[in-house]
Amino acid sequence: AMEGGRVNQGKVIVEEKIEFDFEITLLTVRSLDENGENITSFCEPIGHIQKAGDYVESWQPQAMSKTAIEKSQHIAKTITENLGGRGIFGVELFIKGDDVWFSEVSPRPHDTGMVTMVTQRQNEFELHARAILGLPVSVAMMSPGASAVIYGGMNAKGIAFEGVDQALRIPQTEIRLFGKPEAFVKRRMGVALAYDQDVETARENAKAAAGKVKPVV
Repeated sequence: AMEGGRVNQGKVIVEEKIEFDFEITLLTVRSLDENGENITSFCEPIGHIQKAGDYVESWQPQAMSKTAIEKSQHIAKTITENLGGRGIFGVELFIKGDDVWFSEVSPRPHDTGMVTMVTQRQNEFELHARAILGLPVSVAMMSPGASAVIYGGMNAKGIAFEGVDQALRIPQTEIRLFGKPEAFVKRRMGVALAYDQDVETARENAKAAAGKVKPVV
């Protein structure tokens, strides 16, 4: 491990392979209360699927036991309090039944959290800005929802998109295109969002909408 490492810090971290049911992102917000004291709030857990290390689909809320939620919140609060600062943190955790393992933390809005643009009263970007500015935050959900990635599908510059109108004809969907100047086959160029009364319907609609948006030159 020392020989294969990129830097020599004199420490080796040994990781163990574990079996887990699913992975979540617990968006954790450190903000100020009315007395100027730091407080920690949690969004509803976000389930997601990753392929080759990249997020391809997410949904909120992810069903899990009360015990697992409480353990997840305890871990997330402990980590973010030790990191300090204000804003939103994307805390990723592995879940198996009532057991919870920490995976990693991102001190910023998280790609899997883009689903909050249709599920929450204040999405992850609003929460991040409000927390940093010392403004009140709300992690209240409005509706279950889901997101699905729109890929570049080709290697090209100056692309346009077809099928946006067809995607938006799917009930309760929205499209966000990132405006990246260059596409690659597996580059994430946008995201389809959907909300509904249940997560499964939202997931189906988000994936269907994403599948209709095609980059063209």
